Amino acid sequence: MPRLISCGIVTWDWLFRVDEIPVTPIKIAAQDCIGTGGGMAASAACAMARLGGAVEFWGRCGDDSIGDDILADMRTYGVRVDRVRRIAGYASPVAAILIDKRGERLIVPYYDPALDQDPSWLPIADVARADGLMVDARWPRGAARALAAARDAGKIAMLDADLAPREILDSLLACATHAVWSEVALRDWSGMTTPEAGLRQARRSFGGFLGVTVGEHGFRWLDGDAIRGAPAPTIEAVDTLAAGDVFHGAFLLALAEGKPIAQAARFANVAAAFKCRQFGSRTTTPTRAEVDAFLATWNP
Repeated sequence: MPRLISCGIVTWDWLFRVDEIPVTPIKIAAQDCIGTGGGMAASAACAMARLGGAVEFWGRCGDDSIGDDILADMRTYGVRVDRVRRIAGYASPVAAILIDKRGERLIVPYYDPALDQDPSWLPIADVARADGLMVDARWPRGAARALAAARDAGKIAMLDADLAPREILDSLLACATHAVWSEVALRDWSGMTTPEAGLRQARRSFGGFLGVTVGEHGFRWLDGDAIRGAPAPTIEAVDTLAAGDVFHGAFLLALAEGKPIAQAARFANVAAAFKCRQFGSRTTTPTRAEVDAFLATWNP
């Protein structure tokens, strides 16, 4: 069982299912509502644990009741959370999220600006005993320290290169061995209109593995000068929230298990797609048995 570390943001999310996301100020009724843990690195950690990894999460939250709920929720997935720093007097991150009938979403997060940015407490020595590590870009100082430690120890050091200021992503790319963008984030960072052009632009400044998730079209990555791709299964999307997080977690897990890139990408595409079939953000992440059973008969 691979030992994996995820480092970054953790939140408590309130999800509201609506017919349409309004574009003008209005009161609308939700068809469904749930509260669940969220955050990119945290949701990736939960996905890795559900899919068969031994996972610990490094991050920060407040010493409040929401922080209690956040950590209790992660424990239900089997994630080790005793390395999370509880900060007295600070509010744990929260988000209100509208999800429409097409599965698309509007996210309104709140991060306490007083949340401590100091990464010196991170148990960096433990990276050498892990098989891989991933970070998001929401805590740049912590992410940079964790990535550099993993890279220097010869481990997979993966960056979830989501939307963030360019200078932040550039600084984290300098520490990573693997970078996986969302399609929107790669376009924003590279200025290129297609994922393929974006990956080639990224190669000019990053020598590690480069990939991009492209929604229902699956995953693209650079193999030397060639663009390779892995398809995603066709599903009816109900809720796309945390699909990218599930992909990142599943992809890192598969790489840590020794799977080649194409096989790891197929595994992660299936896990992410299956997550989208029901309302509930990361709560609908499939089990390892579900993913493996589908892969055994899928011939795209």
